[in-house]
Amino acid sequence: MRPPSLTSGLKVTLGLVAVLVGAGCATSEESVRVAAASDLQFALTEIADQFAADTGGHVDLIFGSSGNMTRQIRDGAPFSIFFSADESFVQQLVREGHTKGDGALYGIGRIVLFAPPGSPMAPDEGLDGLARLIQAGGVSRFAIANPEHAPYGRAAEQALRAHGIWDGIRPSLVLGENVSQAAQFATSGNTAGGIIAYSLALAPVMQDLGAYALIPAEHHAPLRQRMVLLKTSGPVAERFYQYVQSSVSRTILTRYGFVLPD
Repeated sequence: MRPPSLTSGLKVTLGLVAVLVGAGCATSEESVRVAAASDLQFALTEIADQFAADTGGHVDLIFGSSGNMTRQIRDGAPFSIFFSADESFVQQLVREGHTKGDGALYGIGRIVLFAPPGSPMAPDEGLDGLARLIQAGGVSRFAIANPEHAPYGRAAEQALRAHGIWDGIRPSLVLGENVSQAAQFATSGNTAGGIIAYSLALAPVMQDLGAYALIPAEHHAPLRQRMVLLKTSGPVAERFYQYVQSSVSRTILTRYGFVLPD
């Protein structure tokens, strides 16, 4: 199970969500359906591959925005585990009785300023450089995830507001359904760039698609990411849930830029 490109991965992800939501609530012990925030597109795929190699257990990963995944779970989508980019969505599901237990914090995410080749934006100048570019009229299109339901979009908005440039850049925003789609827009060459997940910027497929710079963590609320077993989970799901907390998985998450809990 290798991670697809950002473009093809988006099409596959949306298609899988549509099929699974309409498939009823039955789950299989051999095939675990996992709803995951799209910033995990590459890291969790690598973990699932290693889980399959080590245990023989199969995991179906469906990526999307945490807010949309939460709504699908409420509507009865047949998922066994939920990996949210914002722990508050998991906490809502816990209060509503959709989960087994309170879940576990699996990492804290970061955001980056990303620019494709030929962009007028220099990521190493940070958001101050972006502010100067906006004032000069040099930004016609800029990509972030939709803040209404994507935690990484909300963090991007907070960082832009912290620098006093949210109002100036709003007319130029191109909103991705999730942060993976925002990364697709940011790398397309049709935008000056965007704010995307550090975990996506670190993916091998992104290395030749542009440059990036970390946005200071204090410029937005912490992206505390939490996972939880859902009511439909069985033994294989429980093994994968524990596997994500193993040293093997923690090493992979660290490589993709996540700050890990103790």
